[in-house]
Amino acid sequence: MLNQPLIALVNSALGTGKPTSRGNYAYHCLFCNHHKPKLEINFNENEKGENPWHCWSCDKKGKKVYQVLKTLPLSPETISELKSLTKGGLSEKQIISKEKVELPKEYKSLLNINQSNIIGRHAVSYLKSRNILEEDIIKYNMGYCDSGPYANMIIIPSYDANSNLNYFTGRSFKKDPFIKYKNPTVSRDIIPFELYINWDLPIILCEGPFDATTIKRNTIPLLGKNIQSTLMKKIVKSSVEKIYIALDRDAQKQALSFCEKLMSEGKEVYLVDMQDKDPSEMGFENFTKLIQDTYPLTFSSLLGKKLTL
Repeated sequence: MLNQPLIALVNSALGTGKPTSRGNYAYHCLFCNHHKPKLEINFNENEKGENPWHCWSCDKKGKKVYQVLKTLPLSPETISELKSLTKGGLSEKQIISKEKVELPKEYKSLLNINQSNIIGRHAVSYLKSRNILEEDIIKYNMGYCDSGPYANMIIIPSYDANSNLNYFTGRSFKKDPFIKYKNPTVSRDIIPFELYINWDLPIILCEGPFDATTIKRNTIPLLGKNIQSTLMKKIVKSSVEKIYIALDRDAQKQALSFCEKLMSEGKEVYLVDMQDKDPSEMGFENFTKLIQDTYPLTFSSLLGKKLTL
């Protein structure tokens, strides 16, 4: 029998899971951050009180839900609820506080790359292919690594409102890389790119950092397809009136759920039809025209879109 309260708790922490088979629910993996929900958790607790889980992308696996959730900064209330719902909750020693994020020690600036720096030149060439300009590199303090765990990867930092590093994304610039993305094993329950956000103006929510740099204006990358709780609370409490949601078509179910939530909070919400392209593929001018041609959702139009899924 499915442990429905445990499903609700995990959904609140990881985003709404997708039922697959035999009591499994699929989520986006916190360990490898694959763009598809590759992490499956089984909610039919076995006779040992275990809920086996496995990521089909990075092959991380375990037998207890807390092994997944402990990567997040859980509140004491969540810890207590988890203990009551499983036979293997977190002990007090396993409570994870927010870790300090640091850029890789191998991080190097992408400015002033000389001709003899072959790896640096490849990194700059890759960014140009993604329509990333020098002004974007300066604004977002983009860098790269030529060795270490993030070797041959662009590093895109994220800073909070006080200019403190709160996350970073590593993206390979190699052709056909074995690992395309690699991110730090810290919580994503942050407000990405918060340093650049004006909370009195319309905001745009997109999936990744490269999308955000293309869109340029008041844009927050979700670092995936889910709005984390800290960001959702900030949006709801802010004076922002207009919100544009620009997610890939394979995330339309999540996008419509976010639209409904924000509309119920009195926000004017626009669902941008991405036409099977990323903002970085469209370019700044084409994306800007697209959102200018997008009309606000009504609850009637929202229902119509739900029925087409």
